[in-house]
Amino acid sequence: MARDYDSQLLESVGVRRRRMRDALLFGAGRARRSADERLGKVFAGIAITAVLCAGCVGWSFLQHTLEKQKAEQEKQQQRQAQQYEPPIHSSGPEKGP
Repeated sequence: MARDYDSQLLESVGVRRRRMRDALLFGAGRARRSADERLGKVFAGIAITAVLCAGCVGWSFLQHTLEKQKAEQEKQQQRQAQQYEPPIHSSGPEKGP
């Protein structure tokens, strides 16, 4: 008889905890959601999506700009290297007139 009472007590405590958890997570009127709540969630989702898309576009622009600057810097270095290189002379005999 004592075991029945203990198991009933444990089961009732489990049920109570589950109900409290559900009430905390979903609210008291979890079955009744108004259209305003649904629209709010839709607009929040759209806003989050827009922010993520803007972040992706910004990241792409940043990468493109950095690549462009790097290419310009490499061209500038090549120009400077060509300016300071001595002219190349052939080591063979020169043909005269």
